[in-house]
Amino acid sequence: MADDKDVLRDVWFGRIPTCFTLNQDEVTEREAEPYYLLLPRVSYLTLVTDKVKKHFLKVMRAEDVEEMWFEYEGTPLKWHYPIGVLFDLHASNNVLPWSITVHFKNFPEHDLLHCPSNSVIEAHFMSSIKEADALKHKSQVVNDMQKKDHKQLWMGLQNDKFDQFWAMNRKLMEYPTEEGGFRYIPFRIYQTMSDRPFIQKLFRPTSPEGNAHTLGDLLKEMYPDALTNDGKSPHKGTRWVNTLRHSSYPTAYLSVISFGDGRK
Repeated sequence: MADDKDVLRDVWFGRIPTCFTLNQDEVTEREAEPYYLLLPRVSYLTLVTDKVKKHFLKVMRAEDVEEMWFEYEGTPLKWHYPIGVLFDLHASNNVLPWSITVHFKNFPEHDLLHCPSNSVIEAHFMSSIKEADALKHKSQVVNDMQKKDHKQLWMGLQNDKFDQFWAMNRKLMEYPTEEGGFRYIPFRIYQTMSDRPFIQKLFRPTSPEGNAHTLGDLLKEMYPDALTNDGKSPHKGTRWVNTLRHSSYPTAYLSVISFGDGRK
């Protein structure tokens, strides 16, 4: 995986220029200036917005502050989705910076999970890591790790430390060719035009005949009509081992965005 390091680093340090503005209905003691931040695609909103919270708390009274949450053009943003997934789902066609509205009241109970502390984010993150490894390695890799190894993964993500994270994550990305490779591919297809959060099914990296599946094969199975004009699946030649290694989020899941107009 050493040869991949530049690609992995580029993916890790992907950033989204973002402008945070306070909702106009919030009660403030003076006008709240916007706050600009480069958001890491691989992280979570509630993990990287402490500075945003501190900025707006300066103009608010303590009694007017409840749990902070975010929305984009009327849609509450789910903190447990990676930032890159949120942006691609809701705003990828818009001009940068991404404009996010900040709220401190009227928490949308039916749309969002509460996130009172970073320990909640850590629990969600580790749960996803373990689930993905169950699909790939029957949980053998994650179960062989010690508690300090799990903590290193989390601290690498929390502190935006590429080397710290990947020193441990490379074990989770090992492709055991002598054992036939991964059992299943951990993936989620997020849909912009559906009430269903995402599609997640069992999908093997090889066919019953032993032929290697590609990303295009997955999309063809999930979306039989998702073919180009020449009858070929998109991304037909993309090998799974490289796709997962280069494009998965830190949770080890490959995320695909499905747009209502047929784009993937």
